[in-house]
Amino acid sequence: MARLPQRRRHQGTIRPGGPDWAYLPVEVPDGVGELAVSYRHDRPPTPPGVPGNVLDIGVFDERGAGPQEPPAGPGMAGFRGWSGGARDRFAISRSAATPGYLPGPIGPGTWRVVLGPYTVAPQGLRWEVEVTLGEGPPGPAFVPDPAPERAAGRGRGWYRGDLHTHTVHSDGTRTPAELAAAARAAGLDFVASTEHNTASANLGWGRHAGPDLLVLDGQEVTTRDGHWLALGLGPGAVVDWRHRAADGGLGRALAGLHDRGGLAVAAHPFCPFPGCGWAFGYQGLDAVEVWNGPWTPDDEAALEAWDRMLAAGALAGRFLPAVGGSDAHGSGDRVGLPHTVVLADGLDRRSILDGLAGGRCWLAGSAAVGLRLEAAAAGRSAGIGERLAVPAGQRVAVRLEVRGAAGCLARLCQAGGPVLEAGLGGGDTATVEWTTVAGPGAWVRAEVRHPPAAGGAPGAMVALTNPVLLGPAGT
Repeated sequence: MARLPQRRRHQGTIRPGGPDWAYLPVEVPDGVGELAVSYRHDRPPTPPGVPGNVLDIGVFDERGAGPQEPPAGPGMAGFRGWSGGARDRFAISRSAATPGYLPGPIGPGTWRVVLGPYTVAPQGLRWEVEVTLGEGPPGPAFVPDPAPERAAGRGRGWYRGDLHTHTVHSDGTRTPAELAAAARAAGLDFVASTEHNTASANLGWGRHAGPDLLVLDGQEVTTRDGHWLALGLGPGAVVDWRHRAADGGLGRALAGLHDRGGLAVAAHPFCPFPGCGWAFGYQGLDAVEVWNGPWTPDDEAALEAWDRMLAAGALAGRFLPAVGGSDAHGSGDRVGLPHTVVLADGLDRRSILDGLAGGRCWLAGSAAVGLRLEAAAAGRSAGIGERLAVPAGQRVAVRLEVRGAAGCLARLCQAGGPVLEAGLGGGDTATVEWTTVAGPGAWVRAEVRHPPAAGGAPGAMVALTNPVLLGPAGT
């Protein structure tokens, strides 16, 4: 039996252009009850526009740090937690762990502290890690309490949910209880837990979910070439984030996620921060986040790119659905701004994911906003995410009903851009009607915006729909 505590200090320097990940082996003897790690790194000044040093951290246990390949599904056998650059220390024992990390036995063998240089200054990044092996606090073994896969719901109907949120389990400041309270206050029916590169929050959502709030287990897969949301993981599952656009790792990760019935969403694809811009392309993805937090030029760019994808995909009879999420991190970020409104058979994991995958959803900045888009012809009708299967050349009546957007502007859009813009007046409800023609690759979508900003720039988004396809299948 080892004498405890033991403290070990490690130092090193990471140079610009080095590997994305460095693995620091830690030999853990038998009888250790707690592993605690603290770290620091230098922050030398850099010229304007040159990123400084940022160093992420996480840990793998004695089972190894390699990826878990399909068909076993997403996850890494030895993964025990990740905090990125959000905190400078963590501890793990059989009964508890720092948020972002997974409680459980401290098995003997070679553990690996993983260092991820997010950005490195021209001078290099000097780091120091201290590992303490101790007896650990007394207490019973940790027992997971995951969220149930079903809430009460209202049968088939429209359900509101925020697909992109953070808590103290990654770089957010809300606790899970505070996030759940904020979701309820925002009038949401469901929320997705999407912490950066960890599943620790998903092991404890059971005490915060309930008949009125469904929690979807997820993860924000935070790579160096962009971020994506893995939705519907199931409790405890983790997706490996250690891939680049050129190495084929995304395809392997998507295969594992899809084997579990989950969905992949490209997150904030035009975010200008280092590592956030989307570089992977969209093949194999299930949706794209075109609205992230308060409406900004990044979202405008995402909407323009998505419109181009709609025009190309509709000719083949398909489209990549658009979704939105608040990406709320702190108390100043409003949960539910925006959120995604999904037509689902019930308030359960499978039904919500199926509605999202089918594009039967629209985006709203507030639960006070209601919307209905319908196209009708020849005695048939279709709504958001559906196809109005009528012959090419058939005249189609389009009707948009909006609630809770007085003083705003409604737009109907097709492949060439907006085809109709109408003021919604001062009443609580308004209706816009328009006639078009079905044809190969034809579709119509709607958006509601605030009036134009100063200088004539488009106003901020209030609501945005996925398209209604107009024409027979295969056209």
